[in-house]
Amino acid sequence: MIIQYQVTGNTAASIADSLERGVISGSLAPSELLPPIRDLAKLLEVSPGTVASAYRLARLRGLTVSDGRRGTRVRPWRRETTPAPWPAPAPDTDTDTDNRYRNRLGEPSVPSSDASHGQVVDLGSGNPDPELLPDLAATLHRINYRPVSYGSPVLEASLEQVATTQLTADGVPVDHLTCTFGALDAISRILNSSLRPGDRVAIEDPGWPALINGLTQWGLVAVPVTVDDDGPVPDALWEALAGGARAVVLTSRAQNPTGASITGDRATAVVEVLARYPGVITIEDDHGHKIANVDLHSITAAHTKSLPGPWAFVRSAAKAYGPDLRVAIVAGDATTVNRVDASLDASAGWVSHLLQQTVADLWFDDAVAELTRAAANTYDDRRRALLEHLTTAQIRAVGRTGLNIWVAVEDEASCVAKLWEGGWRVAGGRAFRLASEPGIRITTAALPVEQAPVLAKAVTEALGTTSAGRY
Repeated sequence: MIIQYQVTGNTAASIADSLERGVISGSLAPSELLPPIRDLAKLLEVSPGTVASAYRLARLRGLTVSDGRRGTRVRPWRRETTPAPWPAPAPDTDTDTDNRYRNRLGEPSVPSSDASHGQVVDLGSGNPDPELLPDLAATLHRINYRPVSYGSPVLEASLEQVATTQLTADGVPVDHLTCTFGALDAISRILNSSLRPGDRVAIEDPGWPALINGLTQWGLVAVPVTVDDDGPVPDALWEALAGGARAVVLTSRAQNPTGASITGDRATAVVEVLARYPGVITIEDDHGHKIANVDLHSITAAHTKSLPGPWAFVRSAAKAYGPDLRVAIVAGDATTVNRVDASLDASAGWVSHLLQQTVADLWFDDAVAELTRAAANTYDDRRRALLEHLTTAQIRAVGRTGLNIWVAVEDEASCVAKLWEGGWRVAGGRAFRLASEPGIRITTAALPVEQAPVLAKAVTEALGTTSAGRY
């Protein structure tokens, strides 16, 4: 079979990139049938296996669909933009693939109940305080919901409007926007449409268990990047990228579990590292929007000014407005956003416009903005109260922003069990860690300030005479 567009390349990645250029430029028309694998392999003088891998990458990117025995066809694109694909990352030359980070273990188990001390206070969930969330019933009653039909745009108009205003004020480019079912959904779609199984992804350590486990499920390898109060440590990030990481996922503020928040100086240092690796995908997670009382120092906003490469800025609504609002705005370069849209088109089709209109109304509402400011102040008070009492007890703990603090311990399982016996449920650190030292995560979001000294005493007793958790 002969097609008008000349596919080029001699590797699976370069052939897939060539197909992508053809699709998004319109040279490969929607529903156009691609050459059989053996025909294209002969034309390009590569093995059929190389072309088969290229076609697989194209399907993962949402560019094509399988038409059974009739072959592979181009998938129609919803967007009218014609972005140029960004360069593929350099090949990973490290043949000694490190699988240490592929197998994740859950946190130490604790009993499901213990009648000896009555009710256990749950400080292990990572959830916001339900009492500090806005009244969604009132919002749903107020919005003028407009029913949608199959084939509707991914991004609802009112959410696009408010997101454009807010992101522009934060310095994040808004030329290309879309919407996903929360932050993890966005990260998953970006990575799975751009990487291959076995590729390495640099993530914070300690970090978000859902992302760590997700990478394993997606066949990707997590590579640790040390975190301090100011965010990812530049030397650790450089080491991960120099070792072959093809993507990096960073948290702007309220990092889970440490509460780290990227400062202006740290953002500059991180961008200097990223500038040396223009093919690496940079994903920034701003789940702390509205709950972290610190300015946003966006890595990706600064990144786009220095590099033409792939990036995405993800802002979700769940922490500030409720975990059931599985909505995230995604800004990024044109190709990355198109890949997310294509992935949605091949699965859910779009994100509920009812949810999007609800989030848009919450972001527009001045009264809700005042409520979230008050909630953020309360979260600060509760987190700082526990940190102050732990510091007085010479316990090593961090938590600059957000809903949690991270406490250094020597024996996670023992500490978790002793706190449980005392009536406190906390999260063991194993699920959060790749190569970092042991710890426990305590969610302070709903912890009354007056209970801080009581809990601090319990943590001190649980640590006993061990030195790991002490200054």
